[in-house]
Amino acid sequence: MFDSRHIRTFHEVVRTGSYSAAARALGYTQPAITQQMKALERSVGTPLFIRAGRQMRLTEAGEALSRHAGVILDSIATAQQQMASLTRLRAGKVRVCAFPSAGATLVPEALTRLAVEHPGVRVELQEGEPPDSLRRVVRGECDITLAFTYPGLHEQVPEELVEIPLLEDQLTVLLPTGHPMARRRAVKLAELADERWIAGCLRCRTNFLHECAELGFAPDIAFTTDDNLVVQSLVAEGLGIAMMPGLVLSFLVHQKVTGRALDPASRRQVSAYVLREHLEIPATALVLQELRRTAENKVGC
Repeated sequence: MFDSRHIRTFHEVVRTGSYSAAARALGYTQPAITQQMKALERSVGTPLFIRAGRQMRLTEAGEALSRHAGVILDSIATAQQQMASLTRLRAGKVRVCAFPSAGATLVPEALTRLAVEHPGVRVELQEGEPPDSLRRVVRGECDITLAFTYPGLHEQVPEELVEIPLLEDQLTVLLPTGHPMARRRAVKLAELADERWIAGCLRCRTNFLHECAELGFAPDIAFTTDDNLVVQSLVAEGLGIAMMPGLVLSFLVHQKVTGRALDPASRRQVSAYVLREHLEIPATALVLQELRRTAENKVGC
């Protein structure tokens, strides 16, 4: 209904008391002011000014608009400042959803650098495993999700999402330090067929069962947990062994646990996923950039 330029001019006419004074203050010609006020009156559908001799007075509609004009202009100025801050990366909020091992490795390093270089950009962290974490992006519950896929499972990714590959994470086997296989540089999964196992999240467990089936055995899964620290504790006590992502090796907390690569190598793809239109949002693009920089230095990249 309103053109912000006309509101600004109207506000100046009211403040200065005449078209000519407003023209001088704004650097316009008086006919330009007259034309803008006529256009504003057409927009509201009623006169805003009446003349009484040489005096110009506001109509009832003009009085009402005058009460709102200052607020409108202040709101526009505030919005312009906020937009400038967002586009120049002085401010912005990005919601990131990450699976646990990425949340413990990729995310902290990326956010540390971000906090130094762009302190106005705020990142809110959520935890979630795929495929639910992928659906959160589609539902608008987060802006970026970090997820992983296994090549042998042919997993479906929602078509609305854009994938940004970050790294290939090599799978490892966590063993008690006294385990005979712990002395090797790499272990063969088939040689561990008789072991008791600790399985992880649904997607990891599905891949683990798939790889075991490819080798002709069904593993004895004694425990199932999504908690990496619980897995390490169980392994440390000799209650089982676990196939885990290489990212976990960077935060092993038990001295009694050793990680060994699989031979032949087995990997999962770690990627960031966003809605296509979010790639154009400066703060989101910046967080993705920092995640890529961090991933380049990680094991398995």
